[in-house]
Amino acid sequence: MVAVTQQAPSSLLSAGEAAPFEVVEVEAARPIVLACDHASNRVPRALDNLGLANAHLQQHIAWDIGAGAVTKLLSQQLKANAVLGNYSRLVIDLNRSLEDPTAFPAISDGILVPGNLGLRVEDRAERARALFKPYHEAVRRVTHDWTSAGQFPVFVSIHSFTPKLHGVRRPWHIGVLWDKDPRLAIPFMEALRRAGDIIVGDNEPYSGRHPADFTIDHHAEPLGLAHIGIEIRQDLINDVSGQQRWASVLAEALESILGSAALYRSLCA
Repeated sequence: MVAVTQQAPSSLLSAGEAAPFEVVEVEAARPIVLACDHASNRVPRALDNLGLANAHLQQHIAWDIGAGAVTKLLSQQLKANAVLGNYSRLVIDLNRSLEDPTAFPAISDGILVPGNLGLRVEDRAERARALFKPYHEAVRRVTHDWTSAGQFPVFVSIHSFTPKLHGVRRPWHIGVLWDKDPRLAIPFMEALRRAGDIIVGDNEPYSGRHPADFTIDHHAEPLGLAHIGIEIRQDLINDVSGQQRWASVLAEALESILGSAALYRSLCA
């Protein structure tokens, strides 16, 4: 497994800071693309933690806890190349349209984000140029590596969700997000349910039909790729053992269905 990064020149990121994204390339890769938008809680030094305490940046408002680690493990187990975002969703949410106000949240789960108050148009544009556009170009490039060779990869977006939001407990262990294309979502949910005592959310706790689902809407659906969004409850993957267990659960469920030739055809063809 090789991690490939790229540092784009930017006034937002100073020398020595992490690149906007990480690409994980595996040997003998299969036609599967993994994307993890919210893999990191990192904030560029120039933004001074967005005015937040370090404790706030460890919480779910800043990143999808455990999702990046699960994505990397799944990349190895499935032999799938992956792209991971390297900065906090509070700086810019890579899974939102740039016109969406929640792309630069001024408040998240009741916590004020001082560094996002009164953002100027040029501040938003620089964050987009430095972080959003390079990440999505990397996802496009990894996907295009397959489509340019005449193959249509399966596209999997990986997230995690907090067990409790706005005082409401969320019972699902895992959520499967999808919209109009059932090729991957339906058999994947069936495989998970056969695997044991797993509470599977069908478009819960979020929905693939909601417009705030930029990565799949932008990279998978226009090409007609079979795709799903996966949401894992964060208390299940907040340590190494949980991350390993759930990566294996996902890999086993996916492997049981990835042999279907129907998954590698474009609905747009």
